[in-house]
Amino acid sequence: MVTILGIESSCDDTSAAVIRDGLLLSNAIASQKVHEEYGGVVPELASRAHQQNIVPVVDAAIKRAGIDKSEISAIAFTRGPGLIGSLLVGTSFAKGLSLGLRVPMVEVNHLHGHVLSHFVRQHPDDEVPRFPYLCLLISGGNSQIIMVRNYNDMQMLGQTIDDAAGEAFDKCAKVMGLPYPGGPHIDRLAAEGDAHRFNFAKPHIPGLDYSFSGLKTSFLYTLRDAIKSDPDFVENNKADLAASLQRTIIEILLDKLKLAVKQTGATQLAIGGGVSANSGVRKAVADFCAERGIKAFIPERAFTTDNAAMVAMAGYFKYLDKEFCPYDAVPYARVSI
Repeated sequence: MVTILGIESSCDDTSAAVIRDGLLLSNAIASQKVHEEYGGVVPELASRAHQQNIVPVVDAAIKRAGIDKSEISAIAFTRGPGLIGSLLVGTSFAKGLSLGLRVPMVEVNHLHGHVLSHFVRQHPDDEVPRFPYLCLLISGGNSQIIMVRNYNDMQMLGQTIDDAAGEAFDKCAKVMGLPYPGGPHIDRLAAEGDAHRFNFAKPHIPGLDYSFSGLKTSFLYTLRDAIKSDPDFVENNKADLAASLQRTIIEILLDKLKLAVKQTGATQLAIGGGVSANSGVRKAVADFCAERGIKAFIPERAFTTDNAAMVAMAGYFKYLDKEFCPYDAVPYARVSI
């Protein structure tokens, strides 16, 4: 049996998970509420919180898994991309535990973790993708279309040239006076609004690349001009604004995704990343796949945000190929697929 302990600390969630032969035994997460009052993640506060949380979170993951730490085969950790201070906490802890248990380390690209999250099984008969498959990775910092030929063979077909979909949700939500993170609040309000009440600009970018900066500008100008004549415009139209914004973002995402499917002939489509928790995105992708006879893999919401289950899963693949990490490895803030 291969038992992998995964550690995730790339941003503001401290997470640890245990996977045995691809089956999830536990997934513990400690979230940080301290950032809400600042409207975004404060790196220094995030790293301090990781230092406080990592020992109890790892301990909880091991206990919930019902294993002894001596049964761990390897430790998988997020090396990047992410916040350097946060990554340093996870990387340093992984090194110390690896030395103490005398087991190898496996470094994981955070983005690869999201792409491979669909292989996390909670039950032995859970269905997982077959290589190759197409993946739409959408989060606060990334909007990418990826052809996944194997766990270590991924081709970027398209990506954002400016802001990501998650940034569009969060920044527009902030302008509306909604709490951070804004995406979930937009999703909640959108269910109550008229998605065709407002029209916002959509980009015309060639190929499979994305752009969301123009949408943000269009949204801002709409609010600015309306508030001049009605100071209560945002408050009185929150649901319709949220629904129209969400519709526009989904249309931008789906337009490129449809083109990618046409170009690649993909028969399997997966989505991942924080924005894949959005109910409108999930329904739009599911409907599109059903219409085209494409097998859709839409993750449980627990596996859309940053979590160690996906890190442990990516580490499991690398462990089987003996792709171990040296102790002089340092975290990195930026990297591509």
